[in-house]
Amino acid sequence: SASDLLPPEFIHLYISNCISSCENIQDRYAQNRLVRLVCIFLHNLIRSKIVNVQDLCVEVQAFCIEFSRIREAARLFRLLKTIE
Repeated sequence: SASDLLPPEFIHLYISNCISSCENIQDRYAQNRLVRLVCIFLHNLIRSKIVNVQDLCVEVQAFCIEFSRIREAARLFRLLKTIE
């Protein structure tokens, strides 16, 4: 599995960089698109048990709240709440 190939620290750093990229994009259309992609990516990582949600919970929840206007972010937030 991917969790065997990549150390958790790498995956967490990658996710943090994705979140930072979303926050720093000025173009609203590009930002919405990237947020949707990051949310789907995170949703799949969590569902596949590639990441431990507890390690990322605070950062990802804050991201979801910041972008709650985007359907995929709201969906990811609900997933996090069911896992807690």
